[in-house]
Formats: sequence, C-alpha cells, structure tokens
Amino acid sequence: MPEAGTGAVPGASAVAGTDVSAEAGTLFVVATPIGNMADISPRAIETLRSVAVVAAEDTRLTRRIWARHGIATHLVSYHAQSSDRRAGELLARLRAGEDVALVTDAGTPLVSDPGGELVSAWGDMGGRVVPIPGASAVLAALVASGIPAPRWAFDGFLPRRGRERRERIARIAADDRTTVLFESPGRTAGTLRDLADACGDDRRGALCRELTKLHEQIRRGTLGELAAAAVTDPPRGEVTLVVAGGSGDVGSGTPRGNQPVDMASARAAVARLVAAGQTRSGAAKQVARETGLPRRELFHEPREVT
Repeated sequence: MPEAGTGAVPGASAVAGTDVSAEAGTLFVVATPIGNMADISPRAIETLRSVAVVAAEDTRLTRRIWARHGIATHLVSYHAQSSDRRAGELLARLRAGEDVALVTDAGTPLVSDPGGELVSAWGDMGGRVVPIPGASAVLAALVASGIPAPRWAFDGFLPRRGRERRERIARIAADDRTTVLFESPGRTAGTLRDLADACGDDRRGALCRELTKLHEQIRRGTLGELAAAAVTDPPRGEVTLVVAGGSGDVGSGTPRGNQPVDMASARAAVARLVAAGQTRSGAAKQVARETGLPRRELFHEPREVT
C-alpha cells in the first residue's frame, strides 16, 4: 500500500483498464475473526491454505490463526505504512499467476482497514477479486443494539476534532438511518457527548465493546445516558457505537411526525445544527424542509425586544 500522500500504487495507472492474462492469479479478500477465534468459516480456512501467499496487516496477529487452524502458507507484511514496493511485488505475483489473499488484524479488509489501493489496482488491471465474507463488528453491533435498522449507514472513525468532525456529527444527527461508528475507548465519552448534543439526549443508542470476546458488553439507552455512563465507567477494548436514525427530528426539541412545529422550536433546531458545524443557510434549509416553515424566517435570528 502506498504511504500517506502518494495516492496510487506505482505502475497501476499505466496498465489500468488493460486485460491480464487468462493465467493470472486471483486476489482473495478474506475476513478473519474480530475476537472469537472460532468465528472463521471453513471456506476462509481453505482459501488461506491454498493461496501462494497471504498479505497480512500484522503477521504476528495472523499467526495466531495459523497456529489455531494448522495453516502453513507464507505470510508477508502489508499495512498502511508499507512501501510502494510491497504493493508492486504483490501485483507482480498476481500477474505471474499466483493466488494472493489479503487479511487484516480483525474483520474484513478495506472496512476502516488497509488494502483498498491493492484491490483497486488489481481490479483496474482486469484482475479477479473474490471476497470471502466473515465476522463483522458492524453487523454484530447492529443486531445486538436492539435499534431498528431497516436502513443504516457506516461512518467509520470520526475525525478527532475541528470542522470536519462537527459536520460529520451534524449529518448523523439529521440522518434518518441508523448509524454505526468505530471509536477508541479513550475518546468514547467525548464522542457520545458530542452526539447527544447534536442529536438530542433522548436519541437512542448503543455502546458495544469487545464484541465476540470474553468481556463482550452491550450498553443500550439514550445518548445522554450512554455519555454519562462512559464518564463514570469508561469502556475498555474495541468500541462500536450505534446511533438511532433521526426519524425526521433534529435534536431533542424538534417534534416528530406530522405534529405542528412552532417557530421557536424550529429556530432552536437550526441553532443546534449550526453549533454542530453546519452553515446557518444549510441548517435553515434543512429545518424548513422538515417542518414546512419559511426558510427565510428560520435563517434570521430572532430580534430582541428592548
């Protein structure tokens, strides 16, 4: 994989769109357990045994799977800081007819994990890419949260600070889909507080930690409750957050469904979106669309009477 800022695998653009030979190898994108080592499919084990080489994010962690399932396939390191040369070596193996498997430390490669450039480069060359599905922290958190999710979105890790973080949280607050996030344990309390401020303390959520592991825990409640609990009892281990969809509301003060909306409540909703990072124009337009109130009146702050 290219180092940060390079943006492409060397040589890939020169052959993008060209056909590889019929004897070219296959790139398998293989999901591995997210915690419980038993959560790996027979197909995944068979694939990892049969390929010529496995490119692993951390070979030390992958060797635990090798020891558990008697796999002897050659491992090479391939992670976000790998040199361009390593990506070129893997592509050369594929062009020469060798099958290659790509794995990360846990779960499926490319889902908040490295590997995207290699898969894109091989696909652009006309190479065959085969996914081998398996355990998923995103799906495990969704089904364990108890939050309805006929439509949902995955937003990975939020930016740590700044305007981009505020804008992302504002979009989550306004989204009617359930949202799934990854977070580090040390930043979980702050993220839950930011989400509660943007979505409203009463928006439903879930904090899922150490999924499939010995100390697995699912905390369910409102975002306000979860934020407070994360301060008094900080989570440990891998954390996945689930945030219920907005169902047409923006924050805790905006009425739901077809109930009448007064101007004061609508302006408060605009103020919350602005505080979360949206422009006042964008916030007014969004609340006008959701409430039917005039955007121009929502845009202007109320005048104080003296």
